[in-house]
Amino acid sequence: MIRTEDLTKTFGSTVAVNRLTMEVKRGEFFSFLGPNGAGKTTTIKLLTALLIPTEGRAFIDGKDVQLDPVGAKRVIGYIPDQPFLYEKLTGREFLRFVGGLYDMDPNESERKAEELMELFGVRDVADLLIEEYSHGTKQKLSFSAAFLHDPRVIIVDEPWVGLDPKSIRFIKSYLRSKVHDGLCVFMSTHTLSIAEELSDRVGIINGGTLIALGTVAEIMALKESRNFEDVFLDLTATGDEA
Repeated sequence: MIRTEDLTKTFGSTVAVNRLTMEVKRGEFFSFLGPNGAGKTTTIKLLTALLIPTEGRAFIDGKDVQLDPVGAKRVIGYIPDQPFLYEKLTGREFLRFVGGLYDMDPNESERKAEELMELFGVRDVADLLIEEYSHGTKQKLSFSAAFLHDPRVIIVDEPWVGLDPKSIRFIKSYLRSKVHDGLCVFMSTHTLSIAEELSDRVGIINGGTLIALGTVAEIMALKESRNFEDVFLDLTATGDEA
């Protein structure tokens, strides 16, 4: 579902993503981990065609993200780390707008929007302006919008910020259930315990370079440790820290 070949992005002399080659399959929950500035968000922006790669290619569901960005985006649900919403719309109006972007049948869009707003706990505020929402409520509306068009791939960047424990538990359960149904989830997060709990595989990036890829057990075996956090910190340590 997601495939990259030598994907590279530079900003001047800074290499943000360095020849990233990997594949994430249908029905897989993949966590993309790394310290601040490692290249996680840049990678996500390359996968969603928000940035143009300096070199290399990215494919979503077999579609080249640069050659067919519209086709690739049709199968993606994207939840950024900071919800980007039109705050002068109500939640219901925003979902109607998103449905229009994906050329959804208006009746089907309305039905699905109501279902998702109820599911993610935003139906009670659906007719309030988004500018009145808390950060957590905006995040839940973002999840509703991301699933509106039944995507095959969900790309989510640090989804847990601003969410209460009940919402986090629900979203974890919902994502795992959708993965079981064949959804591909690509999640960037700093919350290692959630990545360890949910992931089929993880990739660790540092300094723009993918330094580890595999199951949590396989990653921990690299350092012969039973503590995933210790292994992550060891793998991503800088010279002085090491």
